[in-house]
Amino acid sequence: MDIYDEIGRYRKTGTGCIVATVVAKSGEGPVEVGKKMVVGPDGFAAGTVGGGALEFNARERCKQLLISRENVLEKYLLNEGEVIKDAKTLPMVCGGEVSIFYEYIGPSAYVYVFGAGHVGQATVNILKTMNFHVTVIDERTLVYDAFKGADRKINMSFTEFIDKEGIDEGSYVLVCTPSHKNDYNVIYKVIELGMKPKYIGMLCSIPKLKDFLTRIYEKFGDDVDLSNLYSPVGLDTGGGSPEEIAVSITAEILAVANNKSGHLHMRPGDYKW
Repeated sequence: MDIYDEIGRYRKTGTGCIVATVVAKSGEGPVEVGKKMVVGPDGFAAGTVGGGALEFNARERCKQLLISRENVLEKYLLNEGEVIKDAKTLPMVCGGEVSIFYEYIGPSAYVYVFGAGHVGQATVNILKTMNFHVTVIDERTLVYDAFKGADRKINMSFTEFIDKEGIDEGSYVLVCTPSHKNDYNVIYKVIELGMKPKYIGMLCSIPKLKDFLTRIYEKFGDDVDLSNLYSPVGLDTGGGSPEEIAVSITAEILAVANNKSGHLHMRPGDYKW
C-alpha cells in the first residue's frame, strides 16, 4: 500500500495523520534511512519503520501525537539494558541507534459552526484563510444551499448532528443559530454527552446570556463547568457588522488556540452573577 495515497486520502477527508520517517541510523537495526509509516486516528498504519519493538513504539507514539498535533524528532537505542543520553531504549538486541521524525499532517484544529447565517458565513470566510477544518450545520435548506467555503456542510437539525457525529475533543464550536432555543439546545447537548471542545462561543446579548445562565444552572446545577464557554462571543474589538463580529470571533479562537492571555474578551470574568 502506497503511503502517499493514504496521506492523500486523509487530506481529502480533512483527517489528521502522522508520518513517521527514519532520518538517521547507526549500527545494526531492522530499518534503513528514508523508510516511512503513516498512522491515522483509527490506528490504521501503512508503510513501515522497521518492525518489532521499534515499529510498535512508533505506532503508539503516532497515536499520542495525533492528539497533540506536534512534530517531534526522537532517538531510539535498539539495545535492551543499555542507556544513552537523549534516547529511549527499546527491548531489542540489534545494538544500533535510530532517529525518527514524526510529522503531523492535517488541520490545526476542527471548528463547528452551528448556524449558516451572516455571522457564520463571515467567520468561515476568515477561518478558511488558515489551516482550520470547518464544518457548518444548519437545518434551513435555503440558507444551507447559499453557504460557501466550508470543508463540510450538513443540512440537519443542530442537535441531531451532535447525536450522530459528536464533537471532536479539543475542537472549537461557534453557536450562532437563528433562535435562542437552538443555541441553548446545542450547548445543552454538548454538556449532556460529556463532550470536551476547547472552546464554545455563543453569539448573544447580555440579557440573553443572563437568561441562558439561569436555565443552564437549573438544568445542570451550579457546579456545571462553563470554563470553555465564551459568551458574548469574541474579543472586544468594537463594531457590529457580521464582518466585524467575525474578526472578533476569529481573533478569540486564535487567542484560545495559542493559549494567549491578557486579551479583553467580551465574556465576563465568570458566570456567577
